[in-house]
Amino acid sequence: MSGRFTFIRFAVCLLAVCLVAFGSDLKRAENLYQRTDYEGSLKIASEERSPAAAVYGLIGRNWFMLGDFKKAADAFQKAVEMEPENSEYNHWLGRTYGRRAETASPFFAPANASKARQYFERAVELDPTNQEALNDLFDYYLQAPGFLGGGYEKAAEVARRIGRLNPAEYHFAQAQLADKRKQYDTAEEQLRRAMALAPRQVGRVLDLAKYLAKHGRYKESDETFQVAEKMAPNSPKIMFARAHTYIKEKRNLDEAKALLEKYLRSNLTPDDPPREEASKLLKQVAGA
Repeated sequence: MSGRFTFIRFAVCLLAVCLVAFGSDLKRAENLYQRTDYEGSLKIASEERSPAAAVYGLIGRNWFMLGDFKKAADAFQKAVEMEPENSEYNHWLGRTYGRRAETASPFFAPANASKARQYFERAVELDPTNQEALNDLFDYYLQAPGFLGGGYEKAAEVARRIGRLNPAEYHFAQAQLADKRKQYDTAEEQLRRAMALAPRQVGRVLDLAKYLAKHGRYKESDETFQVAEKMAPNSPKIMFARAHTYIKEKRNLDEAKALLEKYLRSNLTPDDPPREEASKLLKQVAGA
């Protein structure tokens, strides 16, 4: 009998050691992901022999950031199958199908877009406070045609739900709706309201700077970018936004090139645009 208990104690201790080791590896892989070392993070996560949903979720995020949306979808699908009530996994799966819709052939794009909508809706259903999922669902309704489930009225309803969580984001959403309806003065007013409600968020300033450039008000746009740079000096997010705006408007291309080169040398996070995207823009400038 005592031998049996000794064996059980040994098994319990071995399981505890394995769980600690697994947790340590997952944390190390997550840290690499946060430092945008997606390949390094993926290597560690992929070596797990019996992956939990969290491992599949991390694998999916890494493939997503590396631009392989098919492999990302496969990983997120496994995470959702293991934890179907998890709003985050459903949201990421929706994002991945959204990118597959953007990059797929016209034959496959509608099916992928519909799946993106379904998973966004499911993520919001599971967690009505998941603001990122609400934002993506709003964008989908705003951009997608009616036959794919889009519509301005649907977008407006989601915007109201966003407003209960984040008033500044609500006004940003209202600005996008107004712009779609060609109500340009209203759109600008809404962007300025969003800035006023979140005076420390540099992203709100960038939203206005990009909008002014889009409507040819370059001097005001550049002045607004300067306001953002004073708020967050050497911010990679500002470098990329300014460079992307210059390239889109086909002006200040030498400065755009310098900004992208500096961006690629910066310490980035997953919240910043991927380096691959900056590299593509840099090649675009070089070929201009």
